Amino acid sequence: MRCTRYRRILRFAVRHIVQTWWFELVLPRFGFAKYVARGRAVRLTRIARRFHVLAVDLGGLMIKVGQYLSSRLDVLPPEITRELAGLQDEVPPVRFDAIRRLGEAELGVPLERAYAWFDPTPLAAASLGQAHRARLSPIDAADTGLDEAVVKVQRPGIERIVDVDLSALRRVAGWLSRVRFVSSRVDLPSLVEEFAVTSLQEIDYLQEAANAERFAASFTGDPRVAAPEVVRKRTTRRVLTLADVTAIKINDRESLMAAGIDPKAVAKQFAAVMFDQLFRDGFFHADPHPGNIFVTPVEQVTDASSTASRVTDAASPGSSRAASPDWRLTFIDFGMMGEVPDGLRRGLQQLLLAVAARDGKRLVDSIRGVGILLPSADTEELERAMSELFARFGGMGLAEVRQIDQRELRSFAIEFGEVMRALPFQLPENFLLVIRSMSLTSGLCSSLDPDFNMWDAVEPYAAQLLRDERGNFVQALGQEALSVAGTAARLPRRLDALADRIEEGRLVANSPRLEQRVASLERMARRITSAVLFVGLFIGGILLRPDEPVWGGVLIAVSAIPLLHALFAGVFRRRGRG
Repeated sequence: MRCTRYRRILRFAVRHIVQTWWFELVLPRFGFAKYVARGRAVRLTRIARRFHVLAVDLGGLMIKVGQYLSSRLDVLPPEITRELAGLQDEVPPVRFDAIRRLGEAELGVPLERAYAWFDPTPLAAASLGQAHRARLSPIDAADTGLDEAVVKVQRPGIERIVDVDLSALRRVAGWLSRVRFVSSRVDLPSLVEEFAVTSLQEIDYLQEAANAERFAASFTGDPRVAAPEVVRKRTTRRVLTLADVTAIKINDRESLMAAGIDPKAVAKQFAAVMFDQLFRDGFFHADPHPGNIFVTPVEQVTDASSTASRVTDAASPGSSRAASPDWRLTFIDFGMMGEVPDGLRRGLQQLLLAVAARDGKRLVDSIRGVGILLPSADTEELERAMSELFARFGGMGLAEVRQIDQRELRSFAIEFGEVMRALPFQLPENFLLVIRSMSLTSGLCSSLDPDFNMWDAVEPYAAQLLRDERGNFVQALGQEALSVAGTAARLPRRLDALADRIEEGRLVANSPRLEQRVASLERMARRITSAVLFVGLFIGGILLRPDEPVWGGVLIAVSAIPLLHALFAGVFRRRGRG
């Protein structure tokens, strides 16, 4: 089973990497760019559909990969995100007898002794585990003051499955990292390792229990937020018992309105709470999808089943002190949590200020400061694109953007996308979860309030940060003056060094022997390119033959042309000279 699963993942990856390489890189070089563009939507939909089928069939981390991709509305085409959006709801449950065996082995007692009642029908089934309702035993209820509970039980054998999936993902990342177009823009092996750390933490329920308690402690005293209490006596690495805090699902607009709760107010409060986690605490919920957040009317909240957070102090930018008297947000599922180091948090704050100020140049500088752009990147075009973005769409909510002429949006998106693809981007450590969290937050807020405007949600934080920044203005001015003076003092020495480099450059340019070597290297590079092109065409033909025999045969036949060039170009040149 292990080898079969591993081979299926690699086979899927190889097939679609080669297909993408052929359509997006090879065919446009031969003048087929318009043909490629016309069929792109159909190809992307087909790839996403095939991955959807593979993920549901295999389960494990393939479901998590699909869920992550479905949340990347900012960078992936809608053909992909739309096809993968339903993965969370398609995970089949594990048979109860297997859950019983694992639970009893972990707890060391029969379920009937561990709990007064245990529902064999799962409350929810996820890719790594599933949840069941239960009632605590009289002794545990007396110790904790709780009665109703939710018990998460790990899927049997999930550790082996995760190990296989991570091995396959590392292999695919290694392949892609050898492609210059990919490696110059993203460090895929590092992203896979970050994904691996997060996934391994998710299957350790002792870690999740610690995360839940830390999250609750960071909101102690804040009436806006609640989190379930952990029943430590009935918690192990594979079994997690929590107080049952089930309430109104955050995206259930009808139930919210029936309870007298304004969905727009929920969207505003949710955004503020998520910003608090990112910009104030540096410890945030990285999986805030609708299934993990409830809106709990105050009368349902008891001291025994929830823990609230601290009251926000004046140093926390943008936090909302005016909590609703009628309801609060209850978070669950703390398996995927993120931490923002101090340096990254300061960089995110600068990025926030740039967005609030609609300053394209400052935004690009802050992106570079966070580490998303490599230092060598030429950002002039990006600054221009960002300034144009702010000038045209700055301050607009999603509803306003939808009213803009679709042709204008498409034209701007194409131009902006070309600028972004031309730059060497990379994702710094921990940034993957930040992006996921903010993507889900934006999408959820927009579903609650079609007129929700993320700009308005950002402004309170930006205002406080600006006040802090003004307080340090004199100190920053002094540092800038010292920096300018130091640069001026070093200028003569730098000019001398520049003159030396120019001289050396002229000497090199006038070297006939070096010119001959460069010409030889260029010829060798062309032959290597032909060899790579042959391999790509030949493998592409082999992979396409089962589904499209005509195209497969054509590719195999055409591959002979670059093969002949790679083998004989140098021979013909030497004979011509002789």
